[in-house]
Amino acid sequence: MLQENIRRFRKQKNLTQETLAASMNVVRQTISKWEKGISVPDAEQLIRLADILDVSVSELIGSSTTDLKAENSIAEELAGIAEQLAIKNRRTKRIVRVIISVLIILLVAYSFLCIINIFPA
Repeated sequence: MLQENIRRFRKQKNLTQETLAASMNVVRQTISKWEKGISVPDAEQLIRLADILDVSVSELIGSSTTDLKAENSIAEELAGIAEQLAIKNRRTKRIVRVIISVLIILLVAYSFLCIINIFPA
């Protein structure tokens, strides 16, 4: 819902991703990631984004209530989503590191075996 609302409100204001990014002091790819649901803005960015798009944070995230408790729960939910994305990114990086390490070990072992075959004892 958030990703669709960011795109919809941005287009209603006739802003490109580039101009919105410049207003937010982020790169265009950040706006693209938000609109694709790859990442989410943090709480401060969400407030700034709502200001730039002239909507409330509640409208931006798709909530019809403007109750303070609801906004706090929404902020907590966004923090949870951001944490889940961070965990996923850390896990992916860890997997990539393990794969690269295994490949390096295999390359070293292969090189060692080639050297032994070239210079037999």
